[in-house]
Amino acid sequence: MTERTEGVAAAERPPAPPTRAEQLAQDAAAAAEVRAHQTHPDVVALRVERVRAQVDRLCWTGIVLGLAFTMTNVQWFAAAGSAAWSLPWLAAWFLDPMVSLVLLAILRAEQVTARYQVPTGPWTRTAKWFTLAATYVMNTWASWVAGSLSGVVLHSVPPLIVFVAAEAVTDLRDKLTEAVTVAFTDAAQRAVHEQPARRTARRKAKGRKLFADYLAEARKAWTPGVVITPAWVRQATGCSRGLSSRLAAALSREEGQS
Repeated sequence: MTERTEGVAAAERPPAPPTRAEQLAQDAAAAAEVRAHQTHPDVVALRVERVRAQVDRLCWTGIVLGLAFTMTNVQWFAAAGSAAWSLPWLAAWFLDPMVSLVLLAILRAEQVTARYQVPTGPWTRTAKWFTLAATYVMNTWASWVAGSLSGVVLHSVPPLIVFVAAEAVTDLRDKLTEAVTVAFTDAAQRAVHEQPARRTARRKAKGRKLFADYLAEARKAWTPGVVITPAWVRQATGCSRGLSSRLAAALSREEGQS
């Protein structure tokens, strides 16, 4: 009765925790799986795509704010001293949006052509430069006539920022598109080279036995009357010499041979 009680208590004992080496092996397999997903070509390309989207949003915000700043000066230039709320005064408010909308349409089209690296014709750049030049002239004309250098500087900054941003954003989109292609290609090539190694590591990780697995095999192979020794455990489970001592000790405690 006592032996049966001790056997039941030993069977209810939780399996021994994995060794440090076994835990590290499991961590390495998990890390390799995570890295395989992080370095996947589509994931790498998606990261660059997100950066490109952020660059687009920031540049568009700066361009729109710059054009909004110039609207008042362009309206004042077009109104030419007309009475407030008169027909010429109201019509003058349409001049800056007319020029700005054309410029924004060109920039939006270049956003798509740059994404697919399709070159545009000379008229596209001519129209862009003309709209930017017209905005600059109308925005700074009053300051030039008055001879106010501070006014010229103040009203030159927004149009020039819009001009530089309009040129830079096109080049940035083109380079970011190249970056997406390069990142995808490099990641794909790296995945091709690393895939066999990952498969081998995954197979090893899946086929690796834990302490509890060896203990279960030893428990199944043991029969009453067999003396539990490290040599017998190695013969029964095929475990290593260092692990056999721990297995023999654990099984001996369960079977009351300690």
